[in-house]
Amino acid sequence: MNVVNKLTLVVVSFMLLLLSTSSVLAHCQIPCGIYGDELCFKIIDEDITTIEKSMNQITALSKESPVNYNQLVRWITNKEEHAGKIQDIVNAYFLTQRITPADPSDTNAYKDYTQKLALLQQMLYYAMKTKQTTDLAHVEKLRSLLKEFHDVYFGPEDKEHLKEHH
Repeated sequence: MNVVNKLTLVVVSFMLLLLSTSSVLAHCQIPCGIYGDELCFKIIDEDITTIEKSMNQITALSKESPVNYNQLVRWITNKEEHAGKIQDIVNAYFLTQRITPADPSDTNAYKDYTQKLALLQQMLYYAMKTKQTTDLAHVEKLRSLLKEFHDVYFGPEDKEHLKEHH
């Protein structure tokens, strides 16, 4: 086997490996009934905490002389990755699979539906803002939106059930 064929084999193998891996949260979007709503909330909360730590590290590293650009870039990348993860969960999990449209004639259901949509859209917006800045106010807003969405998403029966499992 010549060098070109070996290189092609390695590249193709790598591409197949990449294509065969799947995200833990990205269900196949069929009604399989396997959902981890509470886990998704915990993951988003962890992502928010990671963004906050990244912002603090970016601020601290930026003040050093000389600036350690390698570490600075790593924390910036980390912050952006975790903001993107929040956006992915909100889009691919909640908006695509968990929030179902409500009939506008059912006033209560439609109000609940639009409230969830509004909260999720705001979470997307503030996740984007955390990518653009190191303003910790965006982190706090994300935290409060996550809590508010959690309260709206889980009804009273769901909350009782969750208490039993904690």
